Amino acid sequence: MSDNLHVVCTHCGGVNRIPRVRLGQNPKCGKCKQALFQGKPADVDDAMLQKQIQRNDIPVVVDFWAPWCGPCKMMAPAFARAAAPLEPDARLLKLNTEQYQQLSGQLGIRSIPTMILFKNGQEVDRVSGAMDAQGIVSWISRQL
Repeated sequence: MSDNLHVVCTHCGGVNRIPRVRLGQNPKCGKCKQALFQGKPADVDDAMLQKQIQRNDIPVVVDFWAPWCGPCKMMAPAFARAAAPLEPDARLLKLNTEQYQQLSGQLGIRSIPTMILFKNGQEVDRVSGAMDAQGIVSWISRQL
């Protein structure tokens, strides 16, 4: 294992090389100086999502949702609560499927909410349907 990890900033998209031992020490982006981990999921667009999946050395978990979806609204606070215990070992992101329908179609999103876990640029697992925070943390932790 490398002593350094690439972590993509959710604010500016800058790719940061962080020593593994510093990952839990609230590192900041070298480009925009924002904290690399906020303890909450980041809303991303399709371009930022692609960059996060392709360039991060940490696993990326994406919640695919829509504003009209009742189960998505119910799960949103649980997904947000799951971020703090999972960071910095995983990056949690949210993508609005209504705004980014093409990417959602390319990824085969058939129902929402759907969460997909990516590692090293590849899909590792996915789950559809609303989950509570503990269920989300357990599902992701099993994959790490």
